[in-house]
Amino acid sequence: MKQLYTLFFLFVAQIALSQQDVTDAIDGFKLYPNPATQGKVQIVTKSSQPKNIRIYDVLGTPVLETTLYGTDLDLSGLNSGVYLIQVFQQQKVATRKLIIK
Repeated sequence: MKQLYTLFFLFVAQIALSQQDVTDAIDGFKLYPNPATQGKVQIVTKSSQPKNIRIYDVLGTPVLETTLYGTDLDLSGLNSGVYLIQVFQQQKVATRKLIIK
């Protein structure tokens, strides 16, 4: 059990350190449809800059990491379930729960 707490602490510390100098709330951020049913979602922001995407499963394991230059994100490689999605753009981040049906 002590090893599990140590592992959890290291995971949280890694996430905290990797997000230094990043502020929350990307202007005009929208993620839809959520739940995703057609194997893709749209990610829209006010800026047309590329977006770095990270998706984690419920255990915190990264399952997808990509750069999005448009608005459509292909999720066809992911199984149905609940995920955490982080979108990074211009030193800002938006984090949301993502459901894939």
